Amino acid sequence: MKDTPGLGTMLLAADVMLVPLVAWASEGGMEDCPMHAQHMASAQAARERGGMGFSQERTTHHFLLAPDGGSIQVTANAADDRPTIDQVRRHLERIARAFQTGDFTTPEIVHGETPPGVPAMRQLRTQISYAYQSRPDGAVVVIHSRKPEAVDAVHEFLRFQIREHRTGDPVR
Repeated sequence: MKDTPGLGTMLLAADVMLVPLVAWASEGGMEDCPMHAQHMASAQAARERGGMGFSQERTTHHFLLAPDGGSIQVTANAADDRPTIDQVRRHLERIARAFQTGDFTTPEIVHGETPPGVPAMRQLRTQISYAYQSRPDGAVVVIHSRKPEAVDAVHEFLRFQIREHRTGDPVR
């Protein structure tokens, strides 16, 4: 029997093929295209799928600031959506581990740039803790530091996420 690629392999291939298109489009190559906005939205969705591994339409993100850091919270929109809840949990577990080591590749892939605050968060990684917590409907990563410059960097990062994901969360 012949091996056929799975859905994950096909999505990854589609994401890889979109990267040059996104680069070309963001450099001004597609402004004359009547479907430019749709192409860019599709490219953003592909980056999010590749970086997060779950449907943005089936989840709600919150990026919350706290005096000592903040949190990244992702929940499934439907309480009985076990596949999405499991995907969210796996993703946020990976995020907590990666961020603790100074690896911010996922938000860089998702947003197509290094988010503000990340360079300082990398530099100050030993001064910042990232704690994963499971929730019945998803998960949360609690970010904490006692160092004011680290908290400032975390807030800068979270404010960027609030703007980019249009969560409406408070920025102060």
